[in-house]
Amino acid sequence: MNEYITHIGTDESGKGDFFGPLVIAGVMVDEKAAKLFVDAGIRDSKKITDKKILTLEPIIKQNSIYSIVPISNGKYNELYANIKNLNKLLAWGHARVIENVLDQQTCEYALSDKFGDESLIKSALMKKGQSIKLEQMVRAESDVAVAAASVLARATFVHKIQEMENTYGIKFPKGCAPQVKDAAKEFIAKFGKDRLIEVCKAHFKTYNEV
Repeated sequence: MNEYITHIGTDESGKGDFFGPLVIAGVMVDEKAAKLFVDAGIRDSKKITDKKILTLEPIIKQNSIYSIVPISNGKYNELYANIKNLNKLLAWGHARVIENVLDQQTCEYALSDKFGDESLIKSALMKKGQSIKLEQMVRAESDVAVAAASVLARATFVHKIQEMENTYGIKFPKGCAPQVKDAAKEFIAKFGKDRLIEVCKAHFKTYNEV
């Protein structure tokens, strides 16, 4: 059996959702945690219900070094207006969580899901992260560290949507389903169209449609 290599996995949630933040998470997993996470049923968050994700979240937090960077809609729209490129914005977030984990413990290897040119994350890494071996892989969620990151990112996304619903008194559907437009119209009727950028990603075509 191959020796398990302790590494950081990174992933994001909310990228395809009109409402809610973009959340990027990084989790450092050693051999012991890897076994525990696999036994607990941690896998790609897209294959697990949100309810189950919230039960897995504390298991990951208690047994690994992790970092979560939620980018609120207001901040996201501001960054997107400046960067005008989602992959660069993602790279910045992935680099941040890697740096934050490295602040707590050294690690030589990081793996992220492939979303753009590999050099994007590399160039966004600061001093600590410059020397890390970084790999991007298609469907990297098959790796337990990336899967754990995807679960933490999704759990944070779910919490943030809940907070938004409590704040605005509106149900915000996930994804880009037709109900999303209805919720956007309800928001505009209640708070005015200028405030829609507080809760959504303004570069989505849904934004112009409503």
